[in-house]
Amino acid sequence: MDVRNALSEGLSVLGHDNSEVVLDHFMIFKTLLLEWNSKINLTTITDEEGIVYKHFLDSLTCLSGPVDFKGKKVLDLGTGAGFPGVPIKIVMPELNITLMDSLNKRIQYLNEVCSALDMTNVTCVHARAEEAARKSEYREEFDIVVSRAVANMSTLAEYCLPFVKVGGYFVAQKTNEAIDEIKAAEKAIKILGGDSPQIIPVTVPGTELGHNLVVIKKIKMTPSVYPRKAGTPAKKPIV
Repeated sequence: MDVRNALSEGLSVLGHDNSEVVLDHFMIFKTLLLEWNSKINLTTITDEEGIVYKHFLDSLTCLSGPVDFKGKKVLDLGTGAGFPGVPIKIVMPELNITLMDSLNKRIQYLNEVCSALDMTNVTCVHARAEEAARKSEYREEFDIVVSRAVANMSTLAEYCLPFVKVGGYFVAQKTNEAIDEIKAAEKAIKILGGDSPQIIPVTVPGTELGHNLVVIKKIKMTPSVYPRKAGTPAKKPIV
């Protein structure tokens, strides 16, 4: 398979720029991902086709929901190897985006990626969500928070909603099997200042891979007791 052509077709289906410059940036990103993955654990998906479909295009389905990202201040929380934040930034280079992760080695890798791609208006932050969300420069400062992090929906809401401005949105990517988990988190979402979640099925172009976007509007400020101290949201989710 010609992964460059596959990526170009997928970008076109999703309505994004598939110019040679954009494709070059994704190929550079892929190369750095694989280089760094040999040194630190970034991804178990190492075949080029898998990276294109399961990482690049999958990340961009975040933009397929009802939330308009244009001109917004965005946080990718628990970004890991840079997903979904880096692909979003590649197709929307004017976006102001912060990539936050709790592992410093991943931040070193992301700084190299951002430098190699000549990205501006991007900040890579080494921090735990529970601690960063208590700092004034981050708390309720973002129009949109996105996350592909693997966590219970209640836990993920406690990590993410404190960063979202009132009137802003939290957009999570969850598997099709997570519907009950999402519904079980509705009480926690409400406590944390979120409206009832919208669940939007999406499919990765060129595949049968599907998942759900969970879109939550922030309608009131998060109570100051949240997020709880590091480790607690994961061990004792709000129920």
